[in-house]
Formats: sequence, structure tokens, C-alpha cells
Amino acid sequence: MTIDWLHFTPWSSLAGGMLLGLAASLLILLSGRIAGISGILAGLLRPVPGDMLWRLLFLLGLLLSPLVYGAFLPLPPLHVEAGAAALVAAGLLVGIGTRYGSGCTSGHGVCGIARRSLRSMTATALFVSAGFLTVYLLRHVFA
Repeated sequence: MTIDWLHFTPWSSLAGGMLLGLAASLLILLSGRIAGISGILAGLLRPVPGDMLWRLLFLLGLLLSPLVYGAFLPLPPLHVEAGAAALVAAGLLVGIGTRYGSGCTSGHGVCGIARRSLRSMTATALFVSAGFLTVYLLRHVFA
């Protein structure tokens, strides 16, 4: 995937971050639940009566939001420079990582840091560092 740095504006990123923060805040304030996507999805795989609807609606909102956005503004072009096997492997590695890390970037990085969770701050520092290291190695060492 590539980012169009020429047309990047910090305002759209700020607005997106504010919307994400607002949604996560409303979810925890109104229901006491944390907006961690891996935890929400895992709850669907281990169903608890009375706990399914909000999870389904949350995930449906994630899936439908690009369509709503596309109804008002053109969607940015998407270019993925990886084959199907690499995407499947990446998805599996992310899934395994979220299980071992007891959460995903949204759960730890947005909600956990906001709650001043030491575990979430540590996890976020580690996955951001791993991302930096991966990009550095792929672009400067193995290129």
C-alpha cells in the first residue's frame, strides 16, 4: 500500500483520530466495553447470550464505513504490492500476535493508553518498534 504524500493533509488524519477517540470513549462510557477489535471479534467466536448484537453492529460499522465515505467523497486508490500468499501469511501473523499480545492496536494503542494501562503502553511501544524495525530492514537492509 502506498500513501499519496503529495495530497496528504493532517486535518483528515486529525478528524479520523478524533472520531476514533470519540467512538472508543462513547463505547466505554455507555457500555463499559473496550473498543479493541480483536476482543470484539473473539467475543463473536465464543458467543455469550445477550452479548452478540453490539459486537455484530460494531463490526458491521467497520465494514460499511468505507461505503458510506464513498457515497460522499471518492475513495482513495488502493494499491497492494503483495500476492495472496503474503497477505494470508500477514493476516495469520497479525492474528497470532494479537492473541499473544492480549489485544490489538486499537485495544492497546487507543483504549489501553487512554486508561494508562502499563501493559498497553508496553505493548504499543513494542509493536510500533517492531513496525519501525521491519520497515527499516525491508527498505534499507534487504532492498
